Amino acid sequence: MPFPLVNSIASWFLKKRIHQMELFLKYPNEVQHELLFKLLKTAKNTEFGKAYEFETIKSYREFTQRVPIRNYEEVEPFITRSRMGESNIFWPSEIKWFAKSSGTTNAQSKFIPVSSQSLEDCHYAASKDLLCVYLNNNEGSELFKGKGLRLGGSKQLYEQNGTFYGDLSAILIDNMPFWAEFSSTPSNQVSLMSDWEIKMKAIVAETLSDNVTSLAGVPSWMLVLLNEVMTQKGVENLTEVWKNLEVYFHGGVSFTPYKEQYKKIMPSGFKYYEIFNASEGFFALQDQNNSSELLLMLDYGIFYEFIDMDTYHSPTPKVIPLSEVELGKNYAIIITTNAGLWRYKVGDTIRFTNLSPYRIKVTGRTKHFINVFGEELIIENTEEALSKVCAQTGAEVKDYSVAPIFMEGNQKGAHEWMVEFKKYPQDVAVFSELLDKELQYLNSDYEAKRNQNITLNPLVFNVARSGLFYDWLKSKNKLGGQHKVPRLSNSRAYLDELIVCNKVC
Repeated sequence: MPFPLVNSIASWFLKKRIHQMELFLKYPNEVQHELLFKLLKTAKNTEFGKAYEFETIKSYREFTQRVPIRNYEEVEPFITRSRMGESNIFWPSEIKWFAKSSGTTNAQSKFIPVSSQSLEDCHYAASKDLLCVYLNNNEGSELFKGKGLRLGGSKQLYEQNGTFYGDLSAILIDNMPFWAEFSSTPSNQVSLMSDWEIKMKAIVAETLSDNVTSLAGVPSWMLVLLNEVMTQKGVENLTEVWKNLEVYFHGGVSFTPYKEQYKKIMPSGFKYYEIFNASEGFFALQDQNNSSELLLMLDYGIFYEFIDMDTYHSPTPKVIPLSEVELGKNYAIIITTNAGLWRYKVGDTIRFTNLSPYRIKVTGRTKHFINVFGEELIIENTEEALSKVCAQTGAEVKDYSVAPIFMEGNQKGAHEWMVEFKKYPQDVAVFSELLDKELQYLNSDYEAKRNQNITLNPLVFNVARSGLFYDWLKSKNKLGGQHKVPRLSNSRAYLDELIVCNKVC
């Protein structure tokens, strides 16, 4: 399709969509309220709808009183029935796709329902919106003169009882329109290869001669691919491979640990746009150039509630709608969706940075934190601390994981780190000391426990051999796609395995 025609179509859609977005920007809580009752009305004759009498719910308060909050384990029996071919359980339309999400490493696989409504009105709508806001912010963009290099999941789709499951990215690729494939690289056949290492070679071979103008994928795995591309071409900057490259759309993990590494290989003036999505839905996207905030998208068929993390583990957690959130607090996200997830705990945590419009920062996971000693260390703390210490020392961190050292007898506790460097600091001991101090500065609870070593001793620092985390994930068949290294854990299960693998893998 000729570039001018594509650009004209995109511009028309852009203007139309920007007008629609203005509605939820101006009336966010009204849009969310209307959406909730639309979802209830749509699902009133489902098994869930009848059990909780959706038809007679007249207020948000009634909704919260009747419908319980659930985690995946509590929803799983209903999802299993749906996967076996039963219909009209939690959503009226047929559920043909289930996004398989296996967690960080050994966690039980989850099968998240993906309805046709969530596919079109959430996931695909978000992809279009991302292009809309990018083009709106960058009038001189020549994005459509080339192709977008996408790095998705490493699993194909599998059929069972007439339904299909696989990585969300595989579901999206399998269902996307022909024109989207025309503007993307690599081909669907290569994108859906299961063997990650073979797939990497195939992507490099297929994309080197393409005019790539954008990138999309998880930062950690995209970096692996880009380094392989530059090795193949014998260059140190991607401008020498794809001279028209202009933007990287990224999500899945925090970009902070990888930012400096990307800056070194990207052309000057390059743009970065962050997204916040999951198998359960697409939640937020960066709508401004050079911003670290994400705009919460309120018209994708997702109704939001939030739990103050200070009360998350209490018998009576404080659950609130969007209209009651406060700036600066750490919240767990609860969603009700157009795929039949009702008051579902996603497992992600966020912090609101703006209330008009609602903008957020992702702070971590409800299960990925350390609070063994009351220190309440979250991923946002460790990412920011590492970033600042790397800037001070000139080091570059590739991957890391942290776990507690439990108290034994009179011995005090501590945090133990395993860090793999891309560029080593001149003095590891100094790096460790600066990191400990930075964590205390960022987290007052950690500082209190470290004060005069009252509860916690200085952190214990292990330097990982090159390739440790890659080898560890490979040993678990977790290479590529959306697989992630567990940053923080309240147990030593991951770290103990890494310590062993650091010597023998």
